Parts: sequence; C-alpha cells; structure tokens
Amino acid sequence: MAGGEGYVVAFSRALRGVGLKVPASATINFAEALGLVGVEERSAAYWAGRATLVSRPEDLPLYDRVFDSFWRQRLPTMAQVLGAPPPPITLALDLGDDDEPDPPEQDDSDDDGDIQPVRFSRSEVLTEKDFADCSDDELAELTRLMASLRFTTYRRTSRRRVPVKGQGDQPDLRRTVRWALRHQGEPMHRAFTEQATRPRRLVLILDVSGSMEPYARALLRFAHAAVVARSKVEVFVLGTRLTRLTKHLTSRDPDAAIRRAFPQVRDWAGGTRLGEGLQEFNGEWGVRGMARGAVVVILSDGWDRGDTGLLASEMERLHRVTHQLVWVNPLKATPGYAPLAAGMAAALPHVDTFVEGHSYRSLEHLAAILAGSLVGSVR
Repeated sequence: MAGGEGYVVAFSRALRGVGLKVPASATINFAEALGLVGVEERSAAYWAGRATLVSRPEDLPLYDRVFDSFWRQRLPTMAQVLGAPPPPITLALDLGDDDEPDPPEQDDSDDDGDIQPVRFSRSEVLTEKDFADCSDDELAELTRLMASLRFTTYRRTSRRRVPVKGQGDQPDLRRTVRWALRHQGEPMHRAFTEQATRPRRLVLILDVSGSMEPYARALLRFAHAAVVARSKVEVFVLGTRLTRLTKHLTSRDPDAAIRRAFPQVRDWAGGTRLGEGLQEFNGEWGVRGMARGAVVVILSDGWDRGDTGLLASEMERLHRVTHQLVWVNPLKATPGYAPLAAGMAAALPHVDTFVEGHSYRSLEHLAAILAGSLVGSVR
C-alpha cells in the first residue's frame, strides 16, 4: 500500500487522541491488513481497522465515530496515492459547541509527523448526560447505543449433573463402566460429571407514570436491548395498571419493537399505583413462579399516589422469593438526593441493590450488575 503508511499512522494516532489504546503492533497489523484487502472499498478498510485496532467491545462506538469522520475525507485520497507523502490532517468531531478543548497529549513514541488535534466524539460526551436534559436527537443517538450494551446471562447452579470431557468434580461410574466394557473390562478411561448451570430469569418492571416520562422512553429501549440480547427476560410496564410487554419487544429492530409495544400501554405518562401494580404482579406472575430465584429490577422514581403500606408489604413479599431485587431510580444521581418520597421510603428496606438510572453510563453499570460482575449500592 505504497504511500498509505502515513495515513495508517495518522488514523491510529487519531484513535489514541480520543482515549483508545492502540499499540504500535496494532498499527503494523492494520497496515498489513490494508495491504491485503486494499482501500478501494470503505467496508474493507473499516473491518481491517476494527479487527486490528480495537481490543475492547466498549470502544466500538468511539471507533465508529472516528472512522466516519477520518475516512470519509481520506479514503478516496489513499486509493490514488502513488508514493507521495500524505498531506497534513486535522480531524475534528463536531460536538455542537464553539469551545475547542486543548489538543490531547501525544505519545512520545509517535512524535514523528503531523499532530492531529482530535475533539471528543459526541457519543462519548452524551453517555454521561442525563436523559431528562437531552434533546430528541440526542435521545435518538443514545438509544441507538443501547444495542451495544452487553447483557451476560446471570447463571444459577442446577440440581442436574452433566458429563464433561475433562476432569470434573465427581466420577461418572456409568460412563466409566460402559467404556471399560469396550476394552475387556479394563478401565482405560475415567469419566466425570460436573454441576450444571442454568440462566436466571431477569424481570424488568418499568414505571411509565408522568414523573418518569423524561426517562421512560430510554429505559424502555434498555429493556428491549435486554430482551434481544439474552434468554429468559420478562418486561412489564406499570403506571395505573400493569402491562406485560415481553412478546411485543422480541423484534430485533428496536423501532419496530417499540411501535408494537406502545399501543399496549394505555396509561403512559399518567398516574402511579406501585403498590397495586406489584400486588397484581405477585398474584398473577411473580410469586407463582416468574420471580422465584430471579433477578427482579424495578425502574421507578418512587413517587406513588397509592397506599404506601400496600407497597411495602408487596415489596417484602416479592423480596422473599427473588434472588436479587434491584431498584433503579433516575433521581438518585441528583446532588443531595435522599429517598424522601413516600413510595421510595416504603420500598427501600426491601431492596438488595439501589442504583442510578439517569444516563447511558449508569445503564452500562446496571447491565454489569445484572450480569453478576458488579455489586451496586445497597442503600
């Protein structure tokens, strides 16, 4: 790829400028990959860079933004270069404001050539922004990022045992004897079993009352991402009534799934009766089996117009059968927040984990908690 090496180094340096770790060996691999696939097709260059320069899944949205801004301008030029050195490059990702941040510090090992001042990507900034402060366009961009969230299945130990090829924790006498009969009764091989595991059910109950309206749309996209990413997920919405939306969110197209789900929610942005809703959930689904041994997540600000005594008793009833009861409150991120709302105060003593849910970054943290890899705040 004669003459393209300078562009390879410049693109790698642009990725470093926005925080991605791109070692020199990855840059070399990228150059070799481009030499094999060529630069005439945009998709070939994209996948060559993604396979060699990105080492963490959470870096993919940022890589996509830098690639679009950089290669949209430089890819046609690279295909025509015949040995001439690349011109100076300045890469800027528009953040929608006029304040230019200081250029990022460059690695001393790559100080040869031109320095590319790179602005942080819009997506990276928006991940920390409160959903209630986002415009419609910003919310649309954040909800598209929901598809990149990782939902690892939280597993539980089963009573069953399964055969394993290697060394297990318990001998499998039946298989060992069966193998021995093939060799005149000589136990040439020993078989083992291990404890089987099965995924825990995840139940999401989303408050769609008027006080939750600034957050409900984004949280519903989060629920859809969970449904399509892992097995055994149930989704309910709760306002003045309880509505089960699981089957309406099974489409992998998020827009199509939301369009199917919305007509089912007749109390969107209305009142709140958390106690009555949880009583219906416990009686019809939860205590009967759906919540037993499951991870149940209630996404609500805790404002309730109903009987808080009923809410407390139903939370206690639900807590007895679940493996983990998580409450996600978008208002928890507010400086000086205290659970003074009557509903929140009644529910909190029966909650295992109490976390924020106001931004994309907080939902990333929630997804990690649901995978069992992190522990949230108990109070």
